[in-house]
Amino acid sequence: MSEDQPMSFLDHLEELRWRLLRAAVAVILFSIGIWTYQREIMEHVFLNMVDPDFITFKLLCQYLGVCVEQITVDFQSTTLAGQFSYALMMSIMGGVVLAFPFIFYQLWAFVKPGLKGTEKQMAKGIVFYVSALFFLGILFGYYVVAPLSVQFFGAFQITPEIKTDVTIASYMSTILSTVFYTGLFFLFPIVTFLLVKIGLFTPAFLIKYRKHAIVLILALAAVITPPDVISQIIVTIPIYLLFEISILVAKRVYQSANQS
Repeated sequence: MSEDQPMSFLDHLEELRWRLLRAAVAVILFSIGIWTYQREIMEHVFLNMVDPDFITFKLLCQYLGVCVEQITVDFQSTTLAGQFSYALMMSIMGGVVLAFPFIFYQLWAFVKPGLKGTEKQMAKGIVFYVSALFFLGILFGYYVVAPLSVQFFGAFQITPEIKTDVTIASYMSTILSTVFYTGLFFLFPIVTFLLVKIGLFTPAFLIKYRKHAIVLILALAAVITPPDVISQIIVTIPIYLLFEISILVAKRVYQSANQS
């Protein structure tokens, strides 16, 4: 149906249903692919984060002199369906991540006909930018935030008398949630674009509270990383750059809105 042709409420619901169905099929197809190689992915993508040879640890040791030791972790599954459940969860979440550009495209294609010409022009290329930022966040979460968290929590001991027997549920939920939420966090410039567009934020507001934002970013970095300065700086820099990018986006949107 043409974008200029009016649609009834039921037509909108039908279009939304088919777009969600296409997105679900894409997720299922990617999930099946991940399920097929679940052992290789589990061993070479997730379980290797306890190894000092993981690329992040090797680079930190080589260039910053921050070296880590092998973490002794005895992975366990304490429920009968535990391994199956997390293989399924890994497959589905991986399917969502890999299909994210297509999922967002389907949602954008549903919303786009309702926008004005100037709004469509301003949002040109949004599928590419949203997807790029999301995958950038996923990579940052996987190569920086998740391994640093695994290293810190895996090596931390109150006393040597307490042995750390990590369940696969605890380990995988930590990595999957950390990586996925970092990907979503990298969408902050896009969220800023939308909030400025509807009038909830202004560039002046973001600039006024820049110092407060720096404190919050430092606090966030302290929470999601081990308690050492180098790790916190590594996480703080890209998050702060995202904030500055958000200010530039806000200025551009605000100027365009005032000129129109």
